[in-house]
Amino acid sequence: MEDQLSAIPQQITTLWMAVQTAFSNLYLPSRINQFVILVLCFVAAWILRRWAAPQLSEWAHGLEGVTKWRLRLFLVLHNRMQLITFTALSWFSVAVMAQLSTYPSRRYILALFASIAFAWLSVTLATRLIRNRPLRRIVKIGLLIWVTLYYLRLDDDFTTFLQASALEIGDSRLSLYGILKALVVTALLISLARLATASAARSIDANRDISPSMQVLAVKLLQVLLYSTAFFIGLKAVGFDLTGLAVLSGAIGLGLGFGLQKVVSNLVSGVIILLDKSIKPGDVISLGETFGWIKTLGARYASVVTRDGREFLIPNEDLITNQVVNWSFTNDYVRLDITFGTAYDDDPHLVRRIAVEAARSVPRVSNDRPAVCHITGFGDSSVDYVLRFWITDPTSGLTNVRGLVYLALWDAFKAAGISIPFPQRELRMLKNDDISPPDSGN
Repeated sequence: MEDQLSAIPQQITTLWMAVQTAFSNLYLPSRINQFVILVLCFVAAWILRRWAAPQLSEWAHGLEGVTKWRLRLFLVLHNRMQLITFTALSWFSVAVMAQLSTYPSRRYILALFASIAFAWLSVTLATRLIRNRPLRRIVKIGLLIWVTLYYLRLDDDFTTFLQASALEIGDSRLSLYGILKALVVTALLISLARLATASAARSIDANRDISPSMQVLAVKLLQVLLYSTAFFIGLKAVGFDLTGLAVLSGAIGLGLGFGLQKVVSNLVSGVIILLDKSIKPGDVISLGETFGWIKTLGARYASVVTRDGREFLIPNEDLITNQVVNWSFTNDYVRLDITFGTAYDDDPHLVRRIAVEAARSVPRVSNDRPAVCHITGFGDSSVDYVLRFWITDPTSGLTNVRGLVYLALWDAFKAAGISIPFPQRELRMLKNDDISPPDSGN
């Protein structure tokens, strides 16, 4: 350990000497004019951005009917207008100097900084594909440093310095170079895994031959596979021994199995739900007092949206262990019952026919399956009926369609002269002579 620490100042000195040599080769009296041209290109790019950026922004705000990806591309290029302009002016200066002189040294500095500017622009635009901001920043900084060192021909010296700055623990050797490489490689792989997962998810969702539950399961398995691969490749890049990780992960998994039983139970329940296809996104379910349709199936919970806009996050374990009513499990047909009563003077045959016709007049009531009306009993004040009908869109609500059928019954009974009775009570008035005095008990 002491030998490793004592060697660090010497390694820093060696790297600093290499940097001084590189910049001393760049700064020569005969190349001052090239630096002046670069400064002029930078100032011209800055002035052009200050003048053109507001006008382009105003023009973009006036556009209509432009797709989002085109607006996003314009915003990315707009924010990097100065770098784009500087790169273009630098290469134009290189082309002009090549026409004025055939000696490469006359344009060496211009070509060098034009190449670095183009590399920076390429890295900046390419890393925009990474949506995760921390990952994008890691990859961007790492690539910017690497391309700069590469064009300055300091990449070998810097790599040697990072590899020499290492810490040896037993048989393992952990260097700064390995750590940085692992961070950049892992960030790149995770970003590629994210892009691949998003692209695969769109393709899977567009395939109508795959059920919604299997679509969710396929996307989840693909995410686990790609992200795990990116993580282990990153560990391999740093030189980590994966054999020891297998033993460690087994011990950690055993501890998590006891401490996170509910979480593991929800994860396993989620996989079971996706495999047996008992519940899938879009199904209408009721669990206890919760009635709504499945919006998403997550690894830990299912999102159920009710008719009043509330979103319940129900653990997957509850969907497995509790009784769940799936209104659209095998098909979308749902039968609804409503009860009513009419007076004894009304013809029950006519009442049944009018009730069925009233139900069929409601647009949401399905005509594929017949609506029926039956007498269920003779009540104290009315003849009691039940009207049964079918709908195919339970996600649009049940209470509202019941209300529409009740309203159609009301209008139809009013038109046919059928009355809906209310409870009647008979009140008997007794005379004073009929009231016997209370028994005093004597």
